[in-house]
Amino acid sequence: MLKRHIGGALGAVLAMIAAPGIHAADYPVKPIRFIAPNPPGGPTDILARLIGQKLSESLGQPVFVENRAGAGGNIGTELAAKAPPDGYTLVTGNNATFGANVSLYKNLGFDPVKDFAPVSLVGTQPNILVVHPSLPVTSVKELIALAKARPGQLNYAGSGMGAVAHLSAELFKSMTRTNIVHISYKGAGPALIDMLAGQCQLMFATSFSVQPHIKANKLRALAVTTAKRARAWPDLPTIAEAGVPGFEATTWHGVLVPAGTPAAIVNKLNAEIIRMLQLPDVRERLGTLGAEIIGSTPKEFADHIQREIPKWAKVIKDAGVRLE
Repeated sequence: MLKRHIGGALGAVLAMIAAPGIHAADYPVKPIRFIAPNPPGGPTDILARLIGQKLSESLGQPVFVENRAGAGGNIGTELAAKAPPDGYTLVTGNNATFGANVSLYKNLGFDPVKDFAPVSLVGTQPNILVVHPSLPVTSVKELIALAKARPGQLNYAGSGMGAVAHLSAELFKSMTRTNIVHISYKGAGPALIDMLAGQCQLMFATSFSVQPHIKANKLRALAVTTAKRARAWPDLPTIAEAGVPGFEATTWHGVLVPAGTPAAIVNKLNAEIIRMLQLPDVRERLGTLGAEIIGSTPKEFADHIQREIPKWAKVIKDAGVRLE
């Protein structure tokens, strides 16, 4: 027991020596790097730039967003995992990099639990189950009934193997015991084009991407994938209440730092993020993405990640999905 305490104390001392001057009272004293492991222009990039701007204003130091896309977000996330745990590297995380990718990729390059300290779960984006208007269904129950009556005859558009649209549909298939065929596309854009053309019958899509098509009656919305009704879509039921109890497949976004970052700095960053999420301009900007603002404690975010990993592991195993 004494050796364990001595070893723990020595480790703490060595960490302080390796990263001197990283006390919360002084932090930050230099620019901060904020890694967005996705291409520019998407929700992850927009979120990082919005938070980075507000952190720069409140902390008094520049926050530079660095896009490091590739391998489903793994490249940028691995880069963040190997950065010094001094509070000067932040990274955005989502249900791919801190959920599904553990089971999708053989060589991930990082451990989403051991290599990171969660700061805050920022928000979620409701996905919407949409069907082409030619499909004779107006509810989730009718869709399930039709799929069971026509096994293997309906197909769904996916935005790529292992993407949210793909895994959400596989979860739906598993929970409803239906046989719906996956048509994989290289991105959400091509998938949506074929949905609008009637080449695919259904799709789990981000609310931001399908909103104009729903309003134009080019797609029919059946339900949202969130646990509760989405504020932006109050008239749409959740899939759970529409006939599939327990269903939830939400796109979420959060902020993390490398493991070993002092708790005082993690808590300081958490407080700043919680504060900025209440600002009217931030809420308005995130609202345009269809985001549900959350803001959590580091512990709540850590618990969320711990639930996401086994949830998607089962879906991926049952569907036989594997990426290299």
